Amino acid sequence: MAYFFGGIIYSLIFLLILANKQFDMPNLFSDFFQLFYPNTCASCGQRLVTNEQIICTHCLADLPRTNFHNQHDNPVSQIFWGRVNIQNATALFRFQKGSRFQELLHLLKYKGRKDVGVELGRQLGFELKKSDLYKNIEVVIPVPLHPKRQHKRGYNQSECIANGIAESMGIAVQANNVVRNVSTQTQTKKSRIERWQNVESIFELKEPQKLENKNALLVDDVVTTGATLEACAQSIINTEGIKLSIAALALA
Repeated sequence: MAYFFGGIIYSLIFLLILANKQFDMPNLFSDFFQLFYPNTCASCGQRLVTNEQIICTHCLADLPRTNFHNQHDNPVSQIFWGRVNIQNATALFRFQKGSRFQELLHLLKYKGRKDVGVELGRQLGFELKKSDLYKNIEVVIPVPLHPKRQHKRGYNQSECIANGIAESMGIAVQANNVVRNVSTQTQTKKSRIERWQNVESIFELKEPQKLENKNALLVDDVVTTGATLEACAQSIINTEGIKLSIAALALA
């Protein structure tokens, strides 16, 4: 029996060699492994093909993009007009209930799929890097969770997004410089005024010197009223010489 299965394995390896035409050992064993444990799209469940990561090309193309990163005056920027002194603001997608994006965000926030956040962050970073408005960004700052909430979830979803952006843009992440000192209630069902009251003065910048004269990007998953991002930005903008922009995966 062992000889029988050994023969099958060697035959499969030989067929993979012929299919690849070149003997690339790492890719060969990766392809062989995926015969039995294929990578599938986090959105549609279909098998991923070469060069696809986490989310298939079809599903990425199906997400409702905004192109706000190429517009200085856009609906996300307008949220912050007269409220906080930032350079630019954008969101890559539109948040729609029942959409593929909502499903992906649910996986990221509640199902432990940190890789989904990193991949969506990469997609955002690719677009920002091509934009004249964001190409000079030097550092990414994720909106922090309170330590208790982060411990319960196991990670900060905004940090996952920030890591993806940093990877695409070739820049650094400062994940622990801005901290959330107060644990707040969920913002989901609050009005705009209630959202602001819920997050006012809850953030603190620990080491301002690390952001002096930097072109920085503050990152969150979804922007609705902008209250959380505004409160977090207020803790940063008085840093000497800083130029602060905002980016979220989606606009609700």
